[in-house]
Amino acid sequence: MTQVHGSTTDKFARLIDVFDRSLASGADVGASIAIFHQGELVVDLWGGWKDEAKTEPWERDTLVNVWSTTKTMTFLVAHMLADRGELDFNAPVSSYWPEFKANGKEDIEVRHLMNHTAGLSGWQEPLQAQDLANWELATSLLAAQKPWWDDRTKSGYHAVSQGFLIGEVVRRITGTTLGQFFKSEVADVLHADFFIGLPESEEERVSLVMPPPPEDFSGVAPDSIAVRTLTQPPVDALMPHQRWWREAEIPAANGHGNALSVATIQQIIANNGHANGHRFFRESTGDKIFQRQVSGVDQVLGVDLAFGLGYGLASNDVPIGPRGCYWGGYGGSLIMMDQDLNLTIAYMMNKMQSGLVGDTRGTDISLAAAMAAMS
Repeated sequence: MTQVHGSTTDKFARLIDVFDRSLASGADVGASIAIFHQGELVVDLWGGWKDEAKTEPWERDTLVNVWSTTKTMTFLVAHMLADRGELDFNAPVSSYWPEFKANGKEDIEVRHLMNHTAGLSGWQEPLQAQDLANWELATSLLAAQKPWWDDRTKSGYHAVSQGFLIGEVVRRITGTTLGQFFKSEVADVLHADFFIGLPESEEERVSLVMPPPPEDFSGVAPDSIAVRTLTQPPVDALMPHQRWWREAEIPAANGHGNALSVATIQQIIANNGHANGHRFFRESTGDKIFQRQVSGVDQVLGVDLAFGLGYGLASNDVPIGPRGCYWGGYGGSLIMMDQDLNLTIAYMMNKMQSGLVGDTRGTDISLAAAMAAMS
């Protein structure tokens, strides 16, 4: 008997079978899929279990840590501020955050924070994981730090630091935290269940992620940019099991939501600025998302990537359309938008597999959805 609940339109009904096979095979334990096409919610599916013991069913409103899919919310906030004329991607970061100019960072621009070329992909000063809950400490250390590389044409995935870097610029502009701004200006407006800093009142809905096999750094130089990025501070997949992680604002990594909330928000990109009757930025602002900023083999992830202002774009390893963008999260979550197809695809799950920015489960769902949209 199927473990899948929810609904699809006839055109997208094949997604039920794709999802059901993933649950039946054990590739997924609990997950959700949501797809918007031409402004319509055409897929709203959920199924499986909240817990590894399979005692609590995954419900429509179940929440899960989506890891780096959270970054797409940070990017959206930045584009909204740019649209309002409050943020200039080509301006030096120090024009908003004066302390940032220390140690030779006077020429680093906001766009470098967005496209992972700022050279601050980790912390030089040793941090404990729980220090990430201390915003002032995390951001002040980054402001004082010397970049790990100087070539702004080379990306190095800012796995955790990116949210603090962009978030502090947002705080200096708005006077409020990124999580608070996101809640009032985006999530509340769209009635979307996504949190950067989870209130205690939502705890009962949380499905705790199931860790993947540990990352293997054998054969990689311990002082390499990749190892330093992913171990300073040490972040592991059990951290979302701790309340301090869930309640903190870690805007690159600790967002909690589900496929429906992520798709509801990120359809703004597929619609070039609007969703559910609300406009969040002008089309001319949305066009900038697809302007390629940097491409090549990323120094942290080791794969060929292309970045616009925040979002990932088409590359040799990611064959999406010219008006498509995406990002994913540690263990498997994925969000993809395509303006030409007016299509938004979101997949969020609790069973993590190897991979910092997604795996084949999300790819299978995206392919099936794109084929249905083009049929």
